[in-house]
Amino acid sequence: MADVVIAGIGQVPVGEHWELSLRTLAARAIQAARKDAAGLEPQALYVGNVLASTVSHQANLGALLVDDTALHGIEAFSVEAAEASAAGAFRMGYLAVASGLVDTALVVGVEKYTDKVGPELESDVAHMLDGDYEAMQGLTPTAQAALLMQRYLYETNAPRQAFAGFAAVGQRNAVGNPNAYFHKAIDREAYAKAEAVVEPLNLFDIAPYADGAAALLLACSDCLPKDFPHPVVKVTGSSVMVDALALHDRPDPLAFTAAHLSTEEACRQAGSLPEDVDFFELWDAYSIYAALSLEAVGLARRGEGWKLAQGEALALTGKTPISTLGGQKGRGNPLGASGAYQLVEAALQLRGEAGPNQLKAPRRALVQTLGGPASTAITHILERI
Repeated sequence: MADVVIAGIGQVPVGEHWELSLRTLAARAIQAARKDAAGLEPQALYVGNVLASTVSHQANLGALLVDDTALHGIEAFSVEAAEASAAGAFRMGYLAVASGLVDTALVVGVEKYTDKVGPELESDVAHMLDGDYEAMQGLTPTAQAALLMQRYLYETNAPRQAFAGFAAVGQRNAVGNPNAYFHKAIDREAYAKAEAVVEPLNLFDIAPYADGAAALLLACSDCLPKDFPHPVVKVTGSSVMVDALALHDRPDPLAFTAAHLSTEEACRQAGSLPEDVDFFELWDAYSIYAALSLEAVGLARRGEGWKLAQGEALALTGKTPISTLGGQKGRGNPLGASGAYQLVEAALQLRGEAGPNQLKAPRRALVQTLGGPASTAITHILERI
């Protein structure tokens, strides 16, 4: 297996891009990553997306984007794993380069959520759930998260306001991220006053859906030019695990088993433990998912993930900073593209290019993207070498 490094990164600001098409968003991120990669050109393209075929009326994104960005003649296709789609595309790129199939692979996550408005849009998002037994009955991803949070509060007796820290950290860190949706910090008082959306979730417990595109160019380490201008970030662990799609098919819905197993495997490959990482880019599409993710990877005991939400600085209480550039809550949640943003942001931290949010000399990152409530869990370990 060849060593795989991140040679180039690119992203567009997350937001409501009414004036831009899906292909334009993707093309801008792709061109930025190619420019950042010091002349390396991709031999394959893997696209992460979940909504384009229903919301944008566009499938076959591999062919579309190869043609639109003048990358003719390379392998290209889409990967779909709900919100973990871009992370799945990244894994495909990693496997292609590590296996020797190609020397370079381009990964892009793109989502154009605003191509549709109205109640039908929520129905399209609900396609990520079990169609027969959840979506058909009116359940949505937000209602699903609310059910999990209600159960968590019942089992742990955690105070409802304990989750304020997750929202506060995400939005505070987003202030220093020029590509984030939000640039205004909130405090616990604002959280407490926020209106309920789906009990017990309030407005600040939920990451907003948005448009966006982020891209990464992967390469074998031997392919880098001698004058490569960036610190080298290597992929040392990569794992995908899945669990039952429907919550009612799980013996314990509060145990994110796929996230736990995926972390174990990625760490085994990297020869490290979760507590060895310098920061954790977790999946905080809902504040309850942040708590359950911390427990699943082993950074908090079962039923105690909420206790790590008591700090409101760049690093939460505890030794492992999370959501260092805002996470989904502060940066915004462009659904199938979010995993690519997480990986780009982790690479920026490891390169020392995270601006005002830069951690002190980080060497190792844990990046985990969830599709649904950990129905799919994709975990990567990145290291600066």
